[in-house]
Amino acid sequence: MVKNSAASLLTSVDDLFTTQEERDEAKRETIMEIPLSQISDFPNHPFKVKMDESMSDLVESVKLYGVLSPVIVRPRDNGEYEMIAGHRRKRASELAGKDNIKCIVQNVTDDEAIILMVDSNLQREQLFPSEKAFAYKMKLDAMNRQGQRTDLTFGPVGQKYSRDELADSSPDSSRQIHRFIRLTYLSQPLLDMVDEGKIAMRPAVELSYLSENEQEILLNTMEWEDCTPSHAQAIKLRQFSQEGKLSEGVIQSILQEEKPNQKEQFRMPKERISKYFAPGTSSQKIEETIIKALELYRKRQRKIER
Repeated sequence: MVKNSAASLLTSVDDLFTTQEERDEAKRETIMEIPLSQISDFPNHPFKVKMDESMSDLVESVKLYGVLSPVIVRPRDNGEYEMIAGHRRKRASELAGKDNIKCIVQNVTDDEAIILMVDSNLQREQLFPSEKAFAYKMKLDAMNRQGQRTDLTFGPVGQKYSRDELADSSPDSSRQIHRFIRLTYLSQPLLDMVDEGKIAMRPAVELSYLSENEQEILLNTMEWEDCTPSHAQAIKLRQFSQEGKLSEGVIQSILQEEKPNQKEQFRMPKERISKYFAPGTSSQKIEETIIKALELYRKRQRKIER
């Protein structure tokens, strides 16, 4: 009863002094041409506007046909607008020499704008892991502020996230979303290496549990050893960190361990030996037969040498 009474006191000023019709009208979207100079970027926008071949194609398209799909903006208190979805189209319009851009104007709150911004960009085909990482975190934080919380602990201890609800409206599973959000705890140089494909997702998640100082030492050691940690090595690094034993020497020792994929291997084209085996013989059987043949050959050579 106390909670219900408290909740009833949280009625907004808008609800007290406006009608439902006026509130619905404020939320209704409109389409209009707006000068590019009056549209600011979304604060802490997690998605990068890349100057790549795709951008060049978009610029040419805008020059010929204009922006075919309107961007989404919201009005600001200073009479100008803030971009929600369409940063690439805005940049392409600037490069194409346009002055205005067709916009859908929506009156939304800060958290509603964050959710709309993330949802409109997550459907893009090519996104860096860091883009998804900060986008998912921004959306989850916004959802929590809106009160969409569950009793599932997810992420930092004591914080609740609506991960299942988020996964329902996202291209990634809740477990994958968790992995992406963990990347936000990486230092920028390590996060850049994830984006560049130098560190895979699974080891990157393990490394995200290291302290800032430990990550800095790790980065310096990686540069010195000219290597990156495997998933197994990253797990060891995290374990030593949790035990308070992750020193520079320990990091160096772990990185110097030989990885399975670093062991020297001998390869031979299969067609060179296929005539010696029946069709359908497994690779394992072929390998075992060759080893036995080499052992016999070595024994014969030893007898000849005697």
